[in-house]
Amino acid sequence: MWEMKGDMAGAAAVLCAMQALGRLAPDLKVVGILCCAENLPDAAAQRPGDIFRAKNGKTIVVDNTDAEGRLVLTDGLARAGEEGATHIVDIATLTGACLRALGPSVAGILGTDPDLVRRVIRSGANHGEAFWELPLVEEYRESLKTPFADINNVAAGGLAGAITAGLFLREFVPDKTPWVHLDIAGPVFRDKDWKYYEAGAVGFGVKTLVDLCERFHEAGP
Repeated sequence: MWEMKGDMAGAAAVLCAMQALGRLAPDLKVVGILCCAENLPDAAAQRPGDIFRAKNGKTIVVDNTDAEGRLVLTDGLARAGEEGATHIVDIATLTGACLRALGPSVAGILGTDPDLVRRVIRSGANHGEAFWELPLVEEYRESLKTPFADINNVAAGGLAGAITAGLFLREFVPDKTPWVHLDIAGPVFRDKDWKYYEAGAVGFGVKTLVDLCERFHEAGP
C-alpha cells in the first residue's frame, strides 16, 4: 500500500511551502499548521458509531472510520482561529470522490470567499497547477445530519462526496473568516512521468501556496 503515503501530501505541501516562504520572506505573516496523526491500529482507535468532540466543541459521529482525515483537520481549522488567521487555506488529499470527478490532473477547490478562491486558482495557473471550483451546495448539508451529535463525518447516501466533505469542514472554520479548501486527492501522485515531474509524488500545491502568499497584496483577478 505504498501509495497510501500520499495521504500526508497536504501536510507535506504546507511544510515545503513554509520552507520556501522562509527563504523568500514575503511581506506577509504566514502561519502553517500541519495536521498529523500516525494511522496505526490501536486498542483506543475509533470505531464506527463513536462520538468525537472537536476542538471547537462540536460533536461528530464517526460513521466511517476511513473518513479520518477530516477529523484531524477540524482541530487544525480551530487552531488557525486561535492563531488569529485572517484568511484560511487548507489543503488535503481528502476524497476519492474528487479524484473520480476531476481525474488525476486537476484538484478541487471549494470555499466561502469568492475572491480568495479566484486568487488560489490564479496562483495555481501561474505554475501549471490546475484547480476546478466545486459548489458548496447548501441543501447537501442535510445529508450530514445525525440525531446523535452535531454532525456526521460522512454524508448519507455517499453522493457528492467532495462537496459534502467541504460542507463538513466549513462547520469548523472560525466565524467570518474567509476560507478555501483544496482537495488534491487526484494530482498528488503519478504512476508515470507527467509534465516536468518524474513518476511518484509531485508536491502538488506547494507552488500554488507560495505564489498566493507572494502575491497576496496584489489586486485580485
